[in-house]
Amino acid sequence: MQHDEKAVQVACACAGTDPEQVAATGRVWPSPRRLVLGGVGLAAWFYLYGKLLGISKFLTYDVMGLTRGSHLGDSIEFFLYDSPKVLMLLTLVVFGVGIIRSFFTPERTRRILAGKRESAGNVMAALLGIVTPFCSCSAVPLFIGFVSAGVPLGVTFSFLVSAPMVNEIAVVLLYGLLGWKVAALYMAMGLAVAVVSGWVLGRLNLERYVEDWVLAIRAGGGDASTTDLTPDGRIDYAIQAVRDILGRTWKWVLLGIGVGAGIHGYVPEGFMAGIMGETNWWSVPVSVLIGIPMYSNAAGIVPVVEALLSKGAALGTVLAFMMAVIALSLPEMVILRKVLKPPLLLAFAGIVGCGILIVGYVFNLIL
Repeated sequence: MQHDEKAVQVACACAGTDPEQVAATGRVWPSPRRLVLGGVGLAAWFYLYGKLLGISKFLTYDVMGLTRGSHLGDSIEFFLYDSPKVLMLLTLVVFGVGIIRSFFTPERTRRILAGKRESAGNVMAALLGIVTPFCSCSAVPLFIGFVSAGVPLGVTFSFLVSAPMVNEIAVVLLYGLLGWKVAALYMAMGLAVAVVSGWVLGRLNLERYVEDWVLAIRAGGGDASTTDLTPDGRIDYAIQAVRDILGRTWKWVLLGIGVGAGIHGYVPEGFMAGIMGETNWWSVPVSVLIGIPMYSNAAGIVPVVEALLSKGAALGTVLAFMMAVIALSLPEMVILRKVLKPPLLLAFAGIVGCGILIVGYVFNLIL
């Protein structure tokens, strides 16, 4: 069996099945060739990453001949620096988490969550959301799988909030662009929103508002006898994750960086502070409302966040905007409507939205 055949379902997990498994070889580490290539590649990654700023300045001002400090020059430099930076971070992070995800496929996640007490399940579901793939095309099968496996509805919602909002891409890109304090606070607050939102939804007893055809499905048990992938098999799984996720997100990444470059170069200093500043109490809810109709993922929206902050926007307001874009986007709501009746969908959006507002105000107060 070809490795690419067994890894093709990695990133989006739309089919809801474990990857093809291979027979155990008894080897704990990858092959020597893989270790050597990995070491060389990692060294090259760090070397090139450290040179990106100088390369972007050289291309912008020496090769293109643009004027330093000009609007166009600032925008081009921002784009040429952030584009490879974000794509390189994305490649490294997706590969590393791809290894982890080879242990946390949707079926294993369902088995971990099923039968847990709801309070503990909310926390566990939110934590699992960090390393488990979630995207628009996987929303429906994951939700169906969780409900049919007996996972409590509130626990399921904790996962659905955490997976897009607090995924590894958002956290690592925030770390790379804004520092570890912002990344850590974002992760902590995002997990809190996921846990509390799921717990509240669980207390409301809204199971009757799940579409009847979803509740009629019963979980199958066809993956109980799988074996572990070999170390080399897990590397192939992670490589396929990089190919799949980058193939689906690079356009959104470049689009987001392009928007950020325009803001960085052309938006006047203080303009965003006047609209999204911490002194305006209404800026947080307005930013959330602006973010909901938009569609992007963490890789595409983080560069926009960076540009907004560079123009004086308040951190809490901008992160609330980011959370709304990622976790409450209109396309996501349209897809979830296939499995949720309107009262439950509105409750989900309202409770998560309130949590995001709290995060925005808290960040503005403490930072």
